[in-house]
Amino acid sequence: MDVTKRQITKIAREVSRFTVRSLRREGVGSGELDVLHAVRKTPGISQSEICRLTGQDKGAVARIAAGLEKKGYITRRADPCDGRSRLLFPTPQAEKLKGSKAHLEACFYDWLLECLEEEQKEAFSHILNILYERCKNESKGGFVNVAERVENCYEK
Repeated sequence: MDVTKRQITKIAREVSRFTVRSLRREGVGSGELDVLHAVRKTPGISQSEICRLTGQDKGAVARIAAGLEKKGYITRRADPCDGRSRLLFPTPQAEKLKGSKAHLEACFYDWLLECLEEEQKEAFSHILNILYERCKNESKGGFVNVAERVENCYEK
């Protein structure tokens, strides 16, 4: 039984909704944010790799990449290993947008936590950090433990 009632997910969804709504004023949508995140995290990434990471189809990624290039968030360069392929790189404007997104999220979380006493914030932050480290370690390990847990749930 999920004692969290998926509230972490629900809070993250609302923060994302607020962030996307705010960034739309800068002309960037949610699909574009996913692609930009992949390009910033892996400069020199191919569109096919972005498809694999984001789950978006080839046509959507191609349209998004073209739009982001036109808006000045990414540049495309020829792949030295494959002349037909183009690799995507973030521009300084993309890095500014990352800072803008992080700032929006920080403001939202500041607002959300201001109803807590200082010691509650510290305790919450401590527990959240424990969970975050566990999550990152599982991710780096390929989600083996969680996948096994899911498989066991389906077998029941």
